Amino acid sequence: DQLVESGGGSVEAGGSLILSCEASRYNYCLGWFRQAPGKEREGVATINAYHTQRYTDSVRGRFTISKDTAKNILYLEMNDLRPDDTATYYCAAGSAVGPCLVSSEAMDTWGKGTLVTIAS
Repeated sequence: DQLVESGGGSVEAGGSLILSCEASRYNYCLGWFRQAPGKEREGVATINAYHTQRYTDSVRGRFTISKDTAKNILYLEMNDLRPDDTATYYCAAGSAVGPCLVSSEAMDTWGKGTLVTIAS
């Protein structure tokens, strides 16, 4: 399985970006994670085969995770971006059927990441 992210870039605070991730095959659980400079990787959002979405508290109401199942493409729409959203964003996939929590433990495949920079 391969995951390829795109859509990163630099925007001003309050702006928006949409990230995309193309997967080479179907996965039960898909998610976005991020790692800011000097910090540990954290979960952002996940979506399962039934389109059930989960979010970490800091992005709920600002970010939306979605997917195009027919094309195996995952999206992350990010609005009202803040400087502390600056990070490398990673797409991840989990093949096992389960809760699809916003946790690295639910994932077994990772993309290489795309950088998002928010200017204040």
